[in-house]
Amino acid sequence: MKLQELASALLITHIHGDADTEITGIEADSRKIKSGDLFLCIPGLTADGHDYAPKAIALGASALVTERVLDLPITQLVVKDARYAMAALSAHFFGYPSKELKLIGITGTNGKTTSTYLIEKILRDQGFITGLMGTIQMKIGDTYTEMERTTQESVDLQRSFRKMCDQKTDYCIMEVSSHALELGRVKGIHFRSGIFTNLTQDHLDYHKTLEAYETAKGLLFSRLGNGFSANPKDHQYAILNVDDAAAQTFKKLTAAQVITYGIENECDVRATNIRITAQGTEFQLISFAGEAFFQMKLVGKFNVYNALGAIAAALAEGVPLEAIRNSLESVTFVDGRMEVVNEGQDYLVLVDYAHTPDGLENALSTVREFAEGKVITVFGCGGDRDRTKRPLMGKVTAKYSDYLFVTSDNPRTENPDSILNDIVPGLVEVNYPEKKYELIVDRKKAIQKAIEGAGPKDVILIAGKGHETYQDIMGVKHDFDDRLVAKAAIRGRGR
Repeated sequence: MKLQELASALLITHIHGDADTEITGIEADSRKIKSGDLFLCIPGLTADGHDYAPKAIALGASALVTERVLDLPITQLVVKDARYAMAALSAHFFGYPSKELKLIGITGTNGKTTSTYLIEKILRDQGFITGLMGTIQMKIGDTYTEMERTTQESVDLQRSFRKMCDQKTDYCIMEVSSHALELGRVKGIHFRSGIFTNLTQDHLDYHKTLEAYETAKGLLFSRLGNGFSANPKDHQYAILNVDDAAAQTFKKLTAAQVITYGIENECDVRATNIRITAQGTEFQLISFAGEAFFQMKLVGKFNVYNALGAIAAALAEGVPLEAIRNSLESVTFVDGRMEVVNEGQDYLVLVDYAHTPDGLENALSTVREFAEGKVITVFGCGGDRDRTKRPLMGKVTAKYSDYLFVTSDNPRTENPDSILNDIVPGLVEVNYPEKKYELIVDRKKAIQKAIEGAGPKDVILIAGKGHETYQDIMGVKHDFDDRLVAKAAIRGRGR
């Protein structure tokens, strides 16, 4: 594709150099540049892509996208907003692939990953070819790739969508983070449906206020359904958890058809008569498409919400209610989400990704509901992130736990002792006895000690990292998997 043709996606541009320059690829990461690529110079939070233009040229870039003319011997497409241009140019270069897919986007503080897996399972069981994008991995065809971030940059998203289309994918189910919405990574992407799970405190290190965080989430719904069609294939849906107050804001923002789900309030897809045990969760579903009794292997009220969002999305796609039930009842677990570590021991060990006050409350309240023995919790807080949630997580954990091990999560560049000390005021505030908790920086030792002290029928919740297989310490990712550490500790104890 010639640069001039690519530039036609934008109205106000200036080509400094040869407009007929041939573009064979497009990249925003200078390290990935190949001969013939267009390099996008994106100003970032910590680095400016313009500074990496010489490196891109050295690797064979044929042209640059810039916000100012650089004194470099290369053709440059000068734009007003390089980040917006990245979204528009990427979509044009890859042929607007999101319009060829049915794309279901899920946003919210908690539940995004589980929801994507549930919806993908339902649709795959119906014979559809599915793609998946989220915190754990990306699936294109039968190939799974680990993800560096929850939602890719727009150029990578468009490239991934094109690969999905080339493999005849029917649906892509993806997590949409608040960062991605705020930074415009999903601008220009055509969503079939948007799902809202919940909104609680998280990422305030970036968004600063809960209101700004809510506004970022709302961007997904404000871009949905701004036009009607007689063709059902073109209909768009906003699927909202009506038990969360933010749903009312998002309902006002969207022109899409709204489908509500919940437990506490009247809605289109509702669960009643919920019963939670260590073996799973039962509930009666009342929906606009009929009623059914569900017996899921997934545990917890929060998983009922995840299931309800998935049910609503599947019903919108015309999947029969009985087929939805069969699919959901066959799901045993989602990677790192209330995942059981079983080595034949007489106590229960669970690993969960809960890393927010609300996420911990969801997980621990569920555990407390079915625990016959003590509840022992191992948790920490990530470094270089919102410090204000640390004492809140301490308070929540103290509320439900009989004993606590406060330990490292991903300390990143922070002193792990300082992180642990930030959690303690939450314990002190609720008068949690000092004899009932320990501060252990070494996460492996904390897990081992929790398992060594467990008695029959006790429940150990190891929270914060879930599916992660590393620990980030001073910029270095060390191999670390809570599940493997727990298994080794159980075997070492002799079950």
